[in-house]
Amino acid sequence: MPRMIELIRSSAVPSNLMQAAARGALSVPAAEMIEILVHLARHNKVFGEPARMTLAGWDEAASLAIAGDVNAPPEVLDYLTSPENLRPRLLPTLLENPSVSQDRLLELATTGSREVVEFMFKSERLSRLESIQTALHSNPNSSGSGTESANQASTGVAAESPAESPLPSPAGEIPSEETAEARPASDDVLDAEVAAYLTEHAAEIAAEGDKPFQAIGGVFDEIQPAPEPPVSPASPPAPAAAPPSPAAAKASPVHKKTLLSHDEERGSALQKISKLDIKGRIQLAMKGTKEERSILIRDGTKLVALSVLESPKISDGEVERFASQKNVLEAVLRGIPMKRRFAKLYPVIRNLTFNPRTPLDVSLGLMKHILVNDLRHLAGNKEVSDTVRKLALKMFKAKTDSSRKGKSD
Repeated sequence: MPRMIELIRSSAVPSNLMQAAARGALSVPAAEMIEILVHLARHNKVFGEPARMTLAGWDEAASLAIAGDVNAPPEVLDYLTSPENLRPRLLPTLLENPSVSQDRLLELATTGSREVVEFMFKSERLSRLESIQTALHSNPNSSGSGTESANQASTGVAAESPAESPLPSPAGEIPSEETAEARPASDDVLDAEVAAYLTEHAAEIAAEGDKPFQAIGGVFDEIQPAPEPPVSPASPPAPAAAPPSPAAAKASPVHKKTLLSHDEERGSALQKISKLDIKGRIQLAMKGTKEERSILIRDGTKLVALSVLESPKISDGEVERFASQKNVLEAVLRGIPMKRRFAKLYPVIRNLTFNPRTPLDVSLGLMKHILVNDLRHLAGNKEVSDTVRKLALKMFKAKTDSSRKGKSD
């Protein structure tokens, strides 16, 4: 008896079966189901779009299995590695699969994003392919990550910061912001974290030059210098004082008070940040206060904004707020779920999915973790893309039908 994929290729199945195939609802092995979905996504004008949506939310374990299968159909591997369909969680496995064509790898190495380039530099298989390494170093999104990683390995510098490891806590308990701030890392640990980050990204920092602080959304509009107080004509002129010495003037700088009397701390932090270069802002992002992190996460320089997520002092509550912000770089929203500690927090995942600024591939990959009620709200959220809304509605109906069927049984 022919396989279902062969029947679908020859258009030998009825329309209702084709609809079920596009939903991933056929009773066939997972590997064959993915092969069917890829075929529909690429070659069927009627069922291609629902098949692509099904693939975007397909079970991660099954996707990883076929991504690492050397016997996987070439069309499936080609689909999974195409830039428009690439899922970050699958990429490391795909890169190590010898059945993935070198032509596709060369395309990714030449045109891939910063995140793709970093994954490719870390691949053991690709480190032995000279043509790929050459393409990676010529990629405009590359900053010599491969060389820096090799240098770190040879000098014993850890490539992964402590913030990337899951933090142990009692089941169901999320550390509060006060708890996170009350247990800051020691100065030695913080200095080591900062030094490692600066070393890893030295080439990028040099390329940015002396780029000043410029916040996404124009944070400087929030403060203005206060007007000078008027001089009363009835007041006698003050006696002339001797001009202060240069040393005294240096020791007693004049501070202008801002209009934001209710938020002087924020104004002070903004003034402090505006005087720092990129290295200074990175150090402050990793060692500073919660208020300073809330400003620097909006830094238009990607290296500075991402360094906030590397801070050992950052709390879960802060990240939850960052995940919902629209005035941050897309790189920040992409970087949050790549940290295992943050990817385990449901409010973070929910906020990222509801945030219209979150890259589409990230939102689609996170939606399988969204609860039924949130899926219903997401399906009606007109701020997110049509693709996210349609997939949310489909998943909501599927989970609702499954729940009803379970109760009836």
